[in-house]
Amino acid sequence: DRVYIKSSSEPTYRVPDTAYHRNKIARGFDLIIDIFGSDHTDAYPDVLLALNALGENTDNIRVLIYQFVTLLRGGEKIKMSTRKANFVTMDDLVDEVGADVVRYFFIMRGMNTHLNFDLDLAADQSEKNPVYYLQYAHARICNIIKHGESMGISTDREFNSTLLNNPTEIKLLKKLEEFQTITESMLQSLEPQTIATYLHETANRFHKFYAECRVITDDSDLTNARIALARATRIILSNGLGLLGISSPEKM
Repeated sequence: DRVYIKSSSEPTYRVPDTAYHRNKIARGFDLIIDIFGSDHTDAYPDVLLALNALGENTDNIRVLIYQFVTLLRGGEKIKMSTRKANFVTMDDLVDEVGADVVRYFFIMRGMNTHLNFDLDLAADQSEKNPVYYLQYAHARICNIIKHGESMGISTDREFNSTLLNNPTEIKLLKKLEEFQTITESMLQSLEPQTIATYLHETANRFHKFYAECRVITDDSDLTNARIALARATRIILSNGLGLLGISSPEKM
């Protein structure tokens, strides 16, 4: 049995939660996504059962269970207690390390994985910080394109893709081709960390390509092909970061 009304005539949490969902359904929402902490694993089915008992269709309600987050500073866990009003709010995190970093750190781990939010790493302005690493790749590409344009090189004309035959170029091309599949999969699974992982891998392959291949060379056709590859990478990084709600700076 499930308790909805206490002996004191006060409702348990199940009643307002059920009413809230029924209101959402009545307002015509075709998809309802609930995000709960792992301490609600055994509780949320009661709300769905109540809605079914009331004749509501719960097929379009997606329930996501996330593990808890631990904040670390200096390698030590930050102790928090809601009863003692000792806790760090989301606003506190954003003020300390910025919205882009906070959003990415929460996204980069799967919902079934416990997240250790390292505040020192989040504040680090180097490639050790995964957000900086991605945004730096985007900014570097923007700089390459601007440099080419300043030299009078057209960055939007047709190019010969067969010239991109260096192993690092081929690996980067193959990674770019995965973007649509990864995105479509994420939309079905509702697991945005797949985009975060993909973007990190893409940035990694771009950095390796950039380290091994000169983009602007004496060969105009090769230069054009490599700039086109860089532009395509920039578009993918920008679109992917945009999907995650993270900015794509053109200079850093």
